Amino acid sequence: MTTTIDTAKLDKIISACGAKKANLIAILQKVQEVYRYLPEEAMIYIGTKIEGLSPATVFGVATFYAQFSLEPKGKYEIKVCDGTACHVRGSMPVLNAIRAKVGIKEGQLTTDNGLFSVETVSCLGACGLAPVVVINEKVYPQMTSDAMSIVLDTIIKEEA
Repeated sequence: MTTTIDTAKLDKIISACGAKKANLIAILQKVQEVYRYLPEEAMIYIGTKIEGLSPATVFGVATFYAQFSLEPKGKYEIKVCDGTACHVRGSMPVLNAIRAKVGIKEGQLTTDNGLFSVETVSCLGACGLAPVVVINEKVYPQMTSDAMSIVLDTIIKEEA
């Protein structure tokens, strides 16, 4: 996917964070907030604008940290834990129900309308609350397919 980047916006982000190599992570975080992922063109631009960086270095940092995505993510990022406790307590049926509800296919990260991204994570660190789902950093403990459907209905209604 090619995204048209706004170099003036990128310059503003670089300036606000400080145009230093040490501020690269903060710069990438802000860019990801704007675009919901890190467009290749933005990373190349950043790599040429900050002294001591190269596009290859920017790509290296972006691919090293799990918080960064090289693919567009939805407005609502849904993370379903598939760690042992969550898996045993039924996270996979919850995941399947989420995918069916938002219309996302197996292997697809983000819905076609860009509203939802769905992914599994190895552990959310809340095993006692299993199965756990996180939507935009809000934790939904002891989820069932029916309970998740109600949560998603609310979000979908708000977006309509």
